[in-house]
Amino acid sequence: MKAVHTPEMESSSAVHMDDAEFERWVRLLESRTGVTVPPERKPFLVTGLRRRMREIGHSAFGTYYEELLDGARGAVEWAALVDHLTVHETHFFRHLPSLELIRDEWLPHWLASTPADQSLHALSVGCSTGEEAYSIAMVLDAALSQLVPPRHFGITAADVSQSALAVAKRAVYPGDRLAEIPRPYQAEAIEPEPGGQFRVSARIRKRVGFACVNLLHAARAPLRKLDLIYCQNVLIYFARDRRGELLDGLARLLRPDGLMVLGPGEVTGWSHPQLLRYGGRQTLAFLRKPQETQA
Repeated sequence: MKAVHTPEMESSSAVHMDDAEFERWVRLLESRTGVTVPPERKPFLVTGLRRRMREIGHSAFGTYYEELLDGARGAVEWAALVDHLTVHETHFFRHLPSLELIRDEWLPHWLASTPADQSLHALSVGCSTGEEAYSIAMVLDAALSQLVPPRHFGITAADVSQSALAVAKRAVYPGDRLAEIPRPYQAEAIEPEPGGQFRVSARIRKRVGFACVNLLHAARAPLRKLDLIYCQNVLIYFARDRRGELLDGLARLLRPDGLMVLGPGEVTGWSHPQLLRYGGRQTLAFLRKPQETQA
């Protein structure tokens, strides 16, 4: 039976979200995105919901919840809400030790263990507004373009936020962000833009393709086998018991000698029978065992 909402109920629910209402929203978010909102994060959820509700003229959590379940109309609004609830803060070269691990340790290993004509395929999970994916592309381009013959590479960058992906595809950033990019990469990777802004160069942009993909479904997405998976500052939004399942799915996408790079401290106690811990204490990464060592 469908619940009936009176004007008095509308007014009350707009002011306060009780525990039952909070649990209902938590279940919806977790079922659709996998993201868990613990009780201490209730103010964050309430603030995000109210902000979006004000924009579209809703006054009650209950009626807004029902709109999100309303077929195609609800699906469109759900995408807009996800943008409001998703944290987009990121930086170029955000965790330098992880990128140095790729460049200095794993890449020489991968080059030595793969045929000279094999291209490198990478996945950036939770790419937000593109800085992470472009940072990886700058590192790979600088290393692989110097080879004779050069090795080709491509990066699929995925996120759940359509608005963040729109920024990433445009690849134009404020001028003060340029300082985040090490100078050795700037000559090939940056183009000046009017108004003191800069754009990631066409040379780098053409190596990165963007897709709206939820991490819950990444393992089932139509991706080719991958040599590199970069997944940082994403798992922290998922329940601890769900993180292992997500990593198991990503691990299945890796080729032999492929590398999965996570954020330090994002997961503890996880292991996979075909993956080996790789790198030093400043990083958290796993190497898929070479073909001949797999059972």
